[in-house]
Amino acid sequence: MKSAQIAQIAASVAAQGSMNSESYLNHPTFGLLYRVCHLEVAKELFATLYAQRLFFMVTTSSDGVQFDPMSRADARVLLENRLRTLRREGDALAYTELQRVYKQTFQ
Repeated sequence: MKSAQIAQIAASVAAQGSMNSESYLNHPTFGLLYRVCHLEVAKELFATLYAQRLFFMVTTSSDGVQFDPMSRADARVLLENRLRTLRREGDALAYTELQRVYKQTFQ
């Protein structure tokens, strides 16, 4: 990947706002990806836009952006873990929004 592309992707990921905003990345092989959810600092779950069958954990760092492919089952587990974390933290608004995303994506 060219350094200009990495910088553009990193800027796109860093500029993302709340869960309600839609965020997209352009994967060099699989095309347009959309953000399913934020997992933790500098880690987010993305899926292919059209098929919603290929999932990637996208990690951003000063070195660039890393796309780690994962199965649908693994992505589902990550999202379920994030739901549990939000419920424990008491963030009802984020929990409700992520629960909607979960149902839309996996059911």
